[in-house]
Amino acid sequence: MDKFRGLFRKIVLPIYWAFLTYMLLKPGIENQEYWFMFPGIDKIIHLSIFAFLGFCISISFIRLHFFYFLLIILLYGISTEVLQEVMGLGRSFEFLDILADILGSLIGYIIYKFVLKYFFN
Repeated sequence: MDKFRGLFRKIVLPIYWAFLTYMLLKPGIENQEYWFMFPGIDKIIHLSIFAFLGFCISISFIRLHFFYFLLIILLYGISTEVLQEVMGLGRSFEFLDILADILGSLIGYIIYKFVLKYFFN
């Protein structure tokens, strides 16, 4: 487990977090319609990308108290949404995105606990 933790802490988490920040703050483009798109797909995307972020944080910092885990996710989600609005690059603040971010990170935390319990004990 220590090998995975080191890999996630030193490589996966920093690269993913930097990539995620870039993707959340890059200029918005005109949405094109594709066959797989439906209303609310952006919330599912937020949920899934924050689920992986929550998993990465959980596996990287096992001693991180759950309250601080939620605080980090909440502050990161709020700050990216505020920056999207303030930067004026075609993105906007959406409260439901923050909700999807928090829910996704909780799913990532639960997945981490499941993996820990059933694969490493």
